[in-house]
Amino acid sequence: MTQAAWLTAAAALHGAACVIASLHAIRIKREASSALLWLLVIWSFPGAGVLLYVVLGVDRIAAKTAMRVDAHKAFRNGRRARESDSLPMDYWFGVRDGGVAEPVTEWGRALNRSLDPLLPDFPLLGGNRVEPLVTGDEAYGPMLDAIRGARRHINLQTFILSNDAVGREFLDLLVARAREGVEVRLLFDRFGSTPAVLSGFVRRYRGVSPAFRIAGWTQAMPLRRQFQMNLRNHRKILVVDGTTAFTGGINLAALNVSRPGTPAHRDFHFRIEGPAVQELQFSFLSDWHFMTGESAEALLIRDFFPGCPRAGDARVRIVNGEPALETETLPDVIFSLLVAARRQVLVLTPYFVPTADLIRAFRAAALRGVEVKLLVPRENNHVYAGWAGRSFYGSLLEAGVRIFERAPPFMHAKALIVDDEVATVGSANLDSRSLRLNYETNLLVYDTDFINRLKQAVLDEFAHGEEIDAADWRTRSALRRFAENACALLSPVL
Repeated sequence: MTQAAWLTAAAALHGAACVIASLHAIRIKREASSALLWLLVIWSFPGAGVLLYVVLGVDRIAAKTAMRVDAHKAFRNGRRARESDSLPMDYWFGVRDGGVAEPVTEWGRALNRSLDPLLPDFPLLGGNRVEPLVTGDEAYGPMLDAIRGARRHINLQTFILSNDAVGREFLDLLVARAREGVEVRLLFDRFGSTPAVLSGFVRRYRGVSPAFRIAGWTQAMPLRRQFQMNLRNHRKILVVDGTTAFTGGINLAALNVSRPGTPAHRDFHFRIEGPAVQELQFSFLSDWHFMTGESAEALLIRDFFPGCPRAGDARVRIVNGEPALETETLPDVIFSLLVAARRQVLVLTPYFVPTADLIRAFRAAALRGVEVKLLVPRENNHVYAGWAGRSFYGSLLEAGVRIFERAPPFMHAKALIVDDEVATVGSANLDSRSLRLNYETNLLVYDTDFINRLKQAVLDEFAHGEEIDAADWRTRSALRRFAENACALLSPVL
């Protein structure tokens, strides 16, 4: 074959790949701006454009989505079978002993009814206690104590597992408990924990005990024709003996604890006791079932769902976000909260790259007289995400939204409080990645005592923020505007 023939064949192959990738982008992208951006990338960068789209642009592949949905349905059906059977009713006793509840106020009940169609598998459960924990300084001690006190099983899920003092302390303790007969499962995200994987840190703990099982979440496996680096599991869940749980935004990394001369990253985690623990257990086991193939029959047993006595007055609902679902649960729930707000909305998020609908909801709330205050980091650990977020400031400031930028250390906390009546906290950021691409877990909490404590922690963060002046913001340089808008072009994957 001549050189000209090779070039012709390569050009034809490249053209066919570009056409296929373009058709795929047009078919699956829900927003025209996202589809147009990827079409530009595909055709502007020969070869690399298609590769970038396959690795970063494909956030929903029908076959893989069907696998995840089918696995979730099978697991959910196993749960429902146990709810309806007279014996053994394992899961029914575990959850229903706590009782499905309603908020105290009519406003809260109306909001909860509006969320029922969005969250059919996770009812609002009463009888919980939720305790805020600020930074790893407050969170790691209780988590390690719970692990030390475990008698039957420990299920731990994290996005980042670091090869540092914190990562080693947790894994060494988990191994020790497994050797003492406690059943341990650890699920980590392979993308978020890439350094730990590449350094061999994770490998050192595999096979150390029959009772210690470890799995890495990934949907990027080229040998199986899976390239979805975008679909990451961002959840952080610890459930001990099915009775105590922790969840929130804190990963297993040393940067979350204070050291001499270096303050901890600002972040929130939460200790939960009561019936909501069973829902977090179910969420973890569903992910574990999907990634490891361990059967629902082995996981949906009474030992994992022993039933939780009433622990407090908090009414809690689990809000899980998944790219495998056709509905966009997290954005819809947050939109509903913003639409329902009457007096005040307080928001903390490390990354602010929301959908267009949420921008309109923030604006509409401020325009109808709701006090809307947003706090983001002044110095972002992902510089491009910080610049992209600033591209939205103008329209929000014009509507009356008050925006603050927090001074270092970096703030990784996520919280949204509406009218001092309801709050959502957890792993999800207010960016397209968390809202559409990641697997996330948030709590929706109705409880005056909890919200008062959370609000104080939120206001403590605002106290370290500097408010953006709308007039000054309009006079920023053309170069800054260009940088902000250029980074905002990447918002579909930030």
